Amino acid sequence: MLVVLYHAGLFGFVLPFEMQRFGWIGVDLFFVLSGYLIGGQLLKAGAGGKELSVATFYRRRALRILPAYFVVVIVYYFLPAGLREYERMPPLWKFLTFTQNLGLRGGTAFSHAWSLCIEFQFYLVLPLLISALVRRPKRAIIFALPMLIILWCIFIRGFAAWWIATHYGPSFGRWQEYVYYPTYSRLEALTIGVSLAAIEIFRPRWWANLLDQATWLWLPAATGLILALFWAEDGLSVISSAVGFFLVAAACGILLLCVVSPRLPFARVPIPGAAFLATIAYSLYLTHKIPIHWMEVFAHARSLPAIAAYALAMALALLIGVLLFILVERPFLRLRERRVKVVAEKPA
Repeated sequence: MLVVLYHAGLFGFVLPFEMQRFGWIGVDLFFVLSGYLIGGQLLKAGAGGKELSVATFYRRRALRILPAYFVVVIVYYFLPAGLREYERMPPLWKFLTFTQNLGLRGGTAFSHAWSLCIEFQFYLVLPLLISALVRRPKRAIIFALPMLIILWCIFIRGFAAWWIATHYGPSFGRWQEYVYYPTYSRLEALTIGVSLAAIEIFRPRWWANLLDQATWLWLPAATGLILALFWAEDGLSVISSAVGFFLVAAACGILLLCVVSPRLPFARVPIPGAAFLATIAYSLYLTHKIPIHWMEVFAHARSLPAIAAYALAMALALLIGVLLFILVERPFLRLRERRVKVVAEKPA
């Protein structure tokens, strides 16, 4: 929802005090959660002494991601240019190969698929890496690798921001292309998520201690997040580019600890509507820009009040997200579960 509200702001649907401009942190939160949940699935197999089936993992991720994604890609390419949120689109092959985020700048249709491309590339490599580490576990490598990835991301973003400022001056387009969208500069949130899953599975005492400290851990998380958002107001600077994204990712990782800790109420208090949004989140993520754009045009033509236009835009985005989930995503999720059940029932 943070991402949806952020994109709605790009089309004129603004919140009080322009709070939607901070919604970009939803991407880093998504990466942390994804690394924790999906990485945890892979690590549990290694912890249980089972052989990690890379083919099974790829098959399950394909049934989860590809059907709804390819439907939306097809819809975008067959829609008249005027009905897309932006007329221009990257080449089709970039979407089909999940490389659309490389060399990307804003102002193109379906540009928000960049985060899915990073996730896809990450999970293409992660099971192979975990398989290699499980077969020949070396503690120094296991501990050093996440730190090296995080330090690399901080360094390369800072260097890219400095290089852009030196050679081109303040250029938001080049900053997007070399700092914000590339895979090589946005891996620390996923790495933090996977690292938290590894601690929970392989170092249960550490994990228990972290959960016990959650009663005060929210304070440094909130401080880091506020500092990152303050720096984001000068987003093209070297410090903001290098450290800001790391602070957001680290804060989201700490907040994840607070959410799952039994010491705090987040894990116990039900939030009305959360299960519904979690169910349709992927379909909503894929489709939300088009209905928001349509409602922007409709509201402008009809001179609708701002509150009514905002409510209609959100309702239409949710409706299309629900339709995509029911018609495409859910049938393939059921197919995936049936395949898992059949495999589980086969005799050893």
